[in-house]
Amino acid sequence: MIQIAIMGLGTVGTGVARVVEENAQQIQRKLGEPLQVKTVLVRHFHDGPYRHLMTDDFRKIEEDPDIRVVVETIGGVDAAYTYTRRALEAGKHVVTANKQLVAEKGCELLALAREHHVRYLFEASVGGGIPILHPLTECMAANRIDEVYGILNGTTNYILTRMVRSGASFEDALREAQKKGYAEADPTADVEGIDAGRKICILADLAFGRQVDPERVPMEGITRLSLQDVEIARQAGYRIKLLGRAVRLQDGACSAYVAPHLIPAEWPLASVEDVFNAVVVKGNATGEVMFYGKGAGEMPTASACVADVMEALQTGCGSDIGWEKDGAFKDPLELTSRYYFRIEGSLERAASFGTVKCLWEDMGQTALLTDPISGRKAQELAHAVQALMCLRVLE
Repeated sequence: MIQIAIMGLGTVGTGVARVVEENAQQIQRKLGEPLQVKTVLVRHFHDGPYRHLMTDDFRKIEEDPDIRVVVETIGGVDAAYTYTRRALEAGKHVVTANKQLVAEKGCELLALAREHHVRYLFEASVGGGIPILHPLTECMAANRIDEVYGILNGTTNYILTRMVRSGASFEDALREAQKKGYAEADPTADVEGIDAGRKICILADLAFGRQVDPERVPMEGITRLSLQDVEIARQAGYRIKLLGRAVRLQDGACSAYVAPHLIPAEWPLASVEDVFNAVVVKGNATGEVMFYGKGAGEMPTASACVADVMEALQTGCGSDIGWEKDGAFKDPLELTSRYYFRIEGSLERAASFGTVKCLWEDMGQTALLTDPISGRKAQELAHAVQALMCLRVLE
């Protein structure tokens, strides 16, 4: 009997316990012996099917020689970081879905896992049930990864889908997402791009082999978007999606950011709707590869966690992935692309923009696309004309 512990019994922690129970026979066939949840660390005891497993004393996990893997689903950094360090130092594998912890402390925790000959695995931290981190580091290991981008947050993608399909305003679509349980009561991390930002940092770390500090990554959400811009883009053959993007530059540096983009409607990414996520990886040998599926939810995320538990048990000692602590990072404002602007007045008011393509004129306003310019130049132009909207275009 292989015994594991779960730290935190929220949505994902409960899902992990359910997957271990419901898929017990399949898991046993692959591991060669049964897998059992022995202990669940909680802050407050409560009734339920796992009440008999609960403890509020981490030492009962840390000092138990029979517990070989700890699944961390606490969230945040403070307690999760402390308990993860102690579990690794106690010689236990740790599996997590905690994107914030991995983005901020992953480099350190991977090094600590190697030092103690155990694994620190976090497939569920990006994309929920979508297998992306293992393919990125293993299946595409022979590639030089030049770019990773995608729809990394299901809540914002659901909101944008509702704005396109039903003409709902951002506020109405957000309320609908909250009513359906897709958005939290406090949706800030989702709608302001913070959640996607943590995920693109992890993807960049693995793709480029160097740590990308979340504090250096600009994270812009969808709160400023209006239904008017969504409709103008749709009529012009584009869709607006919130993308996380990380790019390897020619000088060896990298850059990463999160922002709404216009993307061509014929792109596969444009058809990714509702709470689904998709990640595109550009390898110099494979070209573009896209991974698609549900990016969150109890069972998809729990499935990825349990798969990591099984990998840790089957492969044993020492983490075989990691990244350098420091690496050259370039301000995303130095990257060039076409930009979408909506401004007050006619097209003549955009004379300083250079060559532009007019998308729409009405009600004393104009929407246009520029030729490729740097983000810094776009920022300057937006300030100069007091633009009503300024968005990147990815083509």
